Amino acid sequence: MHKPISILNANRAARLVAGVILLATSLTSAAFAQAPTLPGPEDPVARGRAIADETDRRNIGWGDSQANMKMILTNAYGETSERELRFHSLEKQGANIGDWGLIVFDKPRDVDGTALLTYAKILDPDDQWMYLPAVKRVKRISSVNKSGPFMGSEFAFEDFSAQEVGKFSYKWLRDEPCGERQCHVVERTPLYEYSGYTKQIVWTDTTDYQTRKIDYYDRKGELLKTLLLSDYNLYQDKYWRAQDLYMVNHITEKTTRLTWNNYRFLTGLTDADFSTNSLKRAR
Repeated sequence: MHKPISILNANRAARLVAGVILLATSLTSAAFAQAPTLPGPEDPVARGRAIADETDRRNIGWGDSQANMKMILTNAYGETSERELRFHSLEKQGANIGDWGLIVFDKPRDVDGTALLTYAKILDPDDQWMYLPAVKRVKRISSVNKSGPFMGSEFAFEDFSAQEVGKFSYKWLRDEPCGERQCHVVERTPLYEYSGYTKQIVWTDTTDYQTRKIDYYDRKGELLKTLLLSDYNLYQDKYWRAQDLYMVNHITEKTTRLTWNNYRFLTGLTDADFSTNSLKRAR
């Protein structure tokens, strides 16, 4: 059964959807890189940080990209609804600077043409602006609330936000099998304000440094959600992108699947394509 989305949810969606681009790009790693030399298990903090640094190092230099996404929501009764979006992203580097993103809603009808521009930060709130076709104006959005649900999905804004190394502290827990591969298992604790999580447990494979799984623990310290990443494709002979992200909420028994397609890299996007004026032209 398909359920329409009210445009009244636009402000909340604005705080949440921006990180879609950032999630897809920051949970990846480059192929064929030389295996790093990590600190030993006797220093779990340094080892955990080194694993995060290596994951980040393997995803530098992609420049800009464009892609399409479908979001499939399934409730506890098996009823589903879908949204379709397209996005543009621009790589940025700096002390407190994350990547820029422009997201445009195509379906369903009541959000068609809604566009969101995000300048990501590391510990500070992201800068965000949203264009609402119904009122034909650009509105600046507050990004303080990072833990709210995104348009009825099991993803929150901070799940989508750029996984910059400086956002967390780290502790290596163990190495163990993860499917057909071996994974580093690292506990990371959010350092930014307003996080909905006390910690996240991340499984990163030891071959390509792709994130395979994340467990999210709520403010009570209980397991809330699990994200599974699969169907990785290689682009530019260097960058991995997960085509399937599947989030399970253990409390509500709801799930959200994000499927990605039609990735294009180095398409010539510039800063001018990520201005507030570009929001009105995005439809």
